[in-house]
Amino acid sequence: MLDTVRNMFKIPELRKKIFFTLAIVFAYRLGGHVPTPGVNTEVLRGFLAANSDGLFGLFDMFVGGSFGRFSVFALGIMPYITASIILQLMGTIFPYFHKLQREGAEGRKKLTQYTRYGTVVFAAIQAIGISIFMSGVQDNGVQAVIPQMRGFLFMFTTVISLTTGTVLTMWLGEQITARGVGNGISLLIFIGIIAEIPGSVAAQVRMVMADQGHVATALFILTIVLLATVAVVIMTQAMRRIPIQTPKKVVGTKMYAGQNTVLPLRLNMAGVIPIIFASSIMTFPGMIIRGFAGAETSVFMEDVFRLFGPDGFVYPLMFGVLIVFFTYFYTAIVFNPVDIADNLKRQGGFIPGIRPGKKTAEFIENVLTRITLPGSVFLALIAVLPMMLMRSMGGFHFGGASILIVVGVSLDTLQQLESHLQMRNYDGFMKKGTLRGRR
Repeated sequence: MLDTVRNMFKIPELRKKIFFTLAIVFAYRLGGHVPTPGVNTEVLRGFLAANSDGLFGLFDMFVGGSFGRFSVFALGIMPYITASIILQLMGTIFPYFHKLQREGAEGRKKLTQYTRYGTVVFAAIQAIGISIFMSGVQDNGVQAVIPQMRGFLFMFTTVISLTTGTVLTMWLGEQITARGVGNGISLLIFIGIIAEIPGSVAAQVRMVMADQGHVATALFILTIVLLATVAVVIMTQAMRRIPIQTPKKVVGTKMYAGQNTVLPLRLNMAGVIPIIFASSIMTFPGMIIRGFAGAETSVFMEDVFRLFGPDGFVYPLMFGVLIVFFTYFYTAIVFNPVDIADNLKRQGGFIPGIRPGKKTAEFIENVLTRITLPGSVFLALIAVLPMMLMRSMGGFHFGGASILIVVGVSLDTLQQLESHLQMRNYDGFMKKGTLRGRR
């Protein structure tokens, strides 16, 4: 492993990408500590500590604690993800956006620009709702979160600060994707989750040392996290191999023998995208409703929040259903069986026992539908069950969704690093075989 790390820094291009990515990550973490004007962060931190199991605690986990500090990066990258979901859904409804999705690089460029505009809109809406909510937040009814600046001035500065911070976060993620290592947007979420792990572990240790928790409980939680991580790695790497045969062909005066290859179909073609999409969908409406309703809400609204919040029984069910839906939805977007069948037909390849063309596309689609079902159900279970278990035991908030994101992004990033190493004839991270990412 040490030799592999040294080899990474021997490649000038890869070394430049790694240092650039680390610089962007440093800037992101630094921006997460720049406070929004007019907010008493100590009072806000006390309020969030009392509501850590609720919606705001979940949102704070995905932004690496920036919401608890109410920094300029408090919204994180969630508005960008929400805008991406809306644009992709519109591609299945409106022919114009569907056409852009199929136009290649130019179409993707226009969709990216529309996504940026949508990010600004959703960030501004969330910022308005949060500013209204913060105006009524108090610590035990005594000390206000915004003791000095109130009304329109606070709302204006909050909207400008948070929207600008979201746009800057989006730009940082795009720079990592273009000039660094890994997918920038996923990597920023990954960094936010990783940043919260030491604090969660320290809190668990303090509870055990203060006799507020049992050692057996802490060890049981650690075992659950490790087993869930192993299961995620296995399911992420699992695939269904469809055999492909290519016939003999004559090029000039030479005859080339046919080849036997495989078409790999992963059980989880969508990776962690369904988890990120579902989390964004579940947090965005609640943030808006809670924000515009204010801190002082009616008994009915509090009952609604408890019912649909992370500590309610409806939230896990809706979360799981959304994960299954987005798994099928995103798989249908990124993998087109008709295109695969057409490419095989043009190259002279075929699946043994299946006629080329339409029958091949139908066969691939049926196989993909069957293997996506257990993959999507696994994603839902691994995201929901640990969350419910940790909630019942308390003290630790590193759920299944976090594990899926951390493992998936880690595999993707390591796979990109390994591909750079193997292009220069270096060994990868594994002595036997290669590390497979989700792509």
